[in-house]
Amino acid sequence: MMKQLLLFLALTGMVQARQPNIVFILADDLGPGDLGCYGQKIIRTPNIDRMAAEGMKFTQMYTGNAVCAPSRCVLMSGLHPGHAFIRDNRQADNAKGLPHMGKPEHEGQFPIPAETVLIPQVLKPQGYATGGFGKWGLGGPGSTGEPLKHGFDRWFGYNCQGVAHNFYPTYLWDNDHTIELKNPPFPAADKLKPDEDPTKPESYARFKGSEYSADLIAEQALKFARDNKDRPFFLYWPTTVPHVALQVPDDSLQEYLGKFDDPPYPGGNGYLPHFKPKAAYAAMITRMDREIGKMMALITDLGLDEDTVFVFVSDNGPVSGTHQGLAGTDCAFFNSSEGRRDGKGTLYEGGVRSPGIVRWKGKIKAGSVSDRICGFEDWMPTLLELVGAKEKTPRTDGISFAPTLLGEKQAEREFLYREFPSYGGQQMLRMGEWKLVRRNLTGKGNAKAKGKTLAVTEELFNVAQDPAETKDVAAEHPDLIARMKAMMATQHAPSSDFPMKALD
Repeated sequence: MMKQLLLFLALTGMVQARQPNIVFILADDLGPGDLGCYGQKIIRTPNIDRMAAEGMKFTQMYTGNAVCAPSRCVLMSGLHPGHAFIRDNRQADNAKGLPHMGKPEHEGQFPIPAETVLIPQVLKPQGYATGGFGKWGLGGPGSTGEPLKHGFDRWFGYNCQGVAHNFYPTYLWDNDHTIELKNPPFPAADKLKPDEDPTKPESYARFKGSEYSADLIAEQALKFARDNKDRPFFLYWPTTVPHVALQVPDDSLQEYLGKFDDPPYPGGNGYLPHFKPKAAYAAMITRMDREIGKMMALITDLGLDEDTVFVFVSDNGPVSGTHQGLAGTDCAFFNSSEGRRDGKGTLYEGGVRSPGIVRWKGKIKAGSVSDRICGFEDWMPTLLELVGAKEKTPRTDGISFAPTLLGEKQAEREFLYREFPSYGGQQMLRMGEWKLVRRNLTGKGNAKAKGKTLAVTEELFNVAQDPAETKDVAAEHPDLIARMKAMMATQHAPSSDFPMKALD
């Protein structure tokens, strides 16, 4: 009788369609080129590739910023870096450096204010269960920025980016308390001892544990989906993969051993050593893909495949350029940034390009590709439009690209703005095919030349014709530069917490 009633109501239009679930996966320091669907030939990513084949792939998706915390702030708040509160990685005032040995009372990043509105706070009043699983980085325990104070019903994983430098920590956060793990304590910045031979695999054995954090986090994400199968849910999954340290269980590492020249990384630069670093990097990504495949299979088994939006992006570009090899990764070998300039920490393309994949079975055309310029500030308005709550979107800098996802034509974005006060201070504006990059803006931390701070530099690139940003054409377009600088000036709001001397 109940089934007949539901069928009658559906046929007569009296039952509203279920709001879609959102499974939002954020990788950590992963480049587009690390995925098979973007051309990777060595690292296996079959499930993410299937997500792209059954959905839409973006070729010009920009991260929120060049490093972890400010990029996540842009993503979750919908405000670009000139307006977002967090604009750089910075420890909380009560944090005592990086808590390598795991002291919960001394961990966490500089917190977002209590009044900052994030995606889960807007979705929750629309009837969504909200869960986060992975790495937070927007405010330590007890601060105004902890996740449970910003719309999450459930949080499991790391709060602090420093603790997340170890995939075998001694504890993880379970909502507002910690749970102990059966892993031996060792500093996340540990290195080989003088009597440990870097050419012998046994020298690296003590940098392992029995409970791999990425696996535990994935298990809790799956449980959240099962527990909330009867209501719409927002599942935010900011995995720590493939951010260093290079650590992965042996069963995954085995797949890539002996496949390529792979000398040991002995450590010494603040991250843990690894005997086979290239194999470890590849294995970490393939293991992440395996867990994503489990989530996709679960959603299908629950009968929710047509009611679930899957998103896959990365928080910033890969470790490349000036950071290449410092932590054992070799993103040049894997072509992680697809040949783009530099990497994490810079506003060149290699530092701020993300993969962008969205799958919604039956709604988004399978195998579609978009070259629309999009940024992390666009996700809040886009998701709210997809779930039918467009009018609930708070003030953001984002532009919904839901029409693009659903196959409709959409006007091109006028511009995309980024700023980053670290690495000397940087600004970037993308306008159509043009990109202006300004550097040396902070007056501190700049490179020095004979005791003098380097002058502000301005470079102009046509990224459509020169995607690797090899040819600076600033001298040929002074009027265009003046117009783009004027636009930049309108997008920067001064911040006393993250000052930019040349702008403020």
